[in-house]
Amino acid sequence: MQNDNTVLPPCDLRKRTKEFALRVIRMVQALPRNRIAGVIGDQVLRSGTSVGANYRGACRSRSQAEFVSKMHIVLEEADESQYWMELLVESHVMPEARLQSLMKEAEELVAIAVASINTARRKQKTTRA
Repeated sequence: MQNDNTVLPPCDLRKRTKEFALRVIRMVQALPRNRIAGVIGDQVLRSGTSVGANYRGACRSRSQAEFVSKMHIVLEEADESQYWMELLVESHVMPEARLQSLMKEAEELVAIAVASINTARRKQKTTRA
């Protein structure tokens, strides 16, 4: 997104997605030591830490189209993180009360990604016209 004189996404989201990753790491460390928790923990660890890594990549996009593509990955990873946390709760591996705040953050990151994608798409359309 740097070459077309558009404004880069706010850096505070970089901090927010990194903090999300750190919170996911701490949550996974707190999981019980059993097969189910281990398998789901590995999955949520991958998707939860991927949100921030992919957002950083989106911030370095060379075009609106590339930004949209990378933000779709952010969206997918945040949504996948929600899914794995829902499974942790619904399988009674971890109480909902312990994950509620983290699940809400994942939901908000999904909403932010959707809004960012929609805004970037609108910008794409206006620059083509």
